[in-house]
Amino acid sequence: MKKLLLTAALLIATIYSAQKKYVLVVHGGAGTITKSTMTTEKEIAYRAKLSEALIAGYSEIHKGNTSVQAVAAAIVIMEDSPLFNAGKGAVFTHDGTNEMDASIMYGKDKSAGAIAGVHTVKNPIKAAIAVMQQSEHVMLSGVGAENFATEKGLEIVDRAYFKTEERWESLQKLLQNENSKKTSQNTVAEAYEVDQKFGTVGAVALDKHGFITAGTSTGGMTNKKWNRIGDAPIIGAGTYANSQVGISGTGWGEYFIRATAARTLAAKMEYQNKSIKIAAQETIDEIEKLGGDGGLIALDKDGNIAMPFNTAGMYRGAITEDGEIFIEIYK
Repeated sequence: MKKLLLTAALLIATIYSAQKKYVLVVHGGAGTITKSTMTTEKEIAYRAKLSEALIAGYSEIHKGNTSVQAVAAAIVIMEDSPLFNAGKGAVFTHDGTNEMDASIMYGKDKSAGAIAGVHTVKNPIKAAIAVMQQSEHVMLSGVGAENFATEKGLEIVDRAYFKTEERWESLQKLLQNENSKKTSQNTVAEAYEVDQKFGTVGAVALDKHGFITAGTSTGGMTNKKWNRIGDAPIIGAGTYANSQVGISGTGWGEYFIRATAARTLAAKMEYQNKSIKIAAQETIDEIEKLGGDGGLIALDKDGNIAMPFNTAGMYRGAITEDGEIFIEIYK
């Protein structure tokens, strides 16, 4: 019997030691992303940029810096790339402008910061961090957020910096569709049907001190009106972190808000003792029941990850404490 117990213990130890411990996970949006509609060149570009983001964040963790710094490093890489709907590649509003949102939350003390509806802040995630670390507030919006970013010395750019031809053409297609269906009352659904790719970016990191940070950055929804704001800058909807888990979402924001998606996932783990994978999948299932699409990434204090989504694909990747990277795009 003793020999049997020893063998079982060794087997459990071997299985446990073989489990990968992830320290950083990122996403670059979910939607109608399929192999058939993706060129080889573009797939290579996406994989390369996701790898770059993971390496940038991992470098901060490896140096012993905080998970806040790791999340910032990863998201800045994606904000500076026209491939994603954040920063440089942000989509256009109905009025032909770029309105960007971002948020961050530090699980150690649940401090948080967010900005919404900014037009000139080069890296919205940096503004969200500044709100968290250098103000008594959680969310700032519009001109006030831009003035705050300027006062804190963040890089401000001309609005033209954010324009990309691909995003501009997407808006024109939606406007044409809208003009041809003026009698319809369901403009949000129509816009969604035409533009089913959500390029919101996000990252969740676990640093060497055991603290988790989650961050999200987005340009919102193509053709959005009336200064619409989605879930990305809303703590508990698109972003959440505590001592146990961090979450960043991407998808149709209205449904993530209604489901309080990020906080719901954390609560399932905290109060129902569910694993990160079960809690994450149930959260996406609940969003789907409401009629929403999208996905999320989650990382817990033990280095376990979850990346569920209910769309055709989601740009996603993770890196282990040993520097091993994996990246996936399709379902």
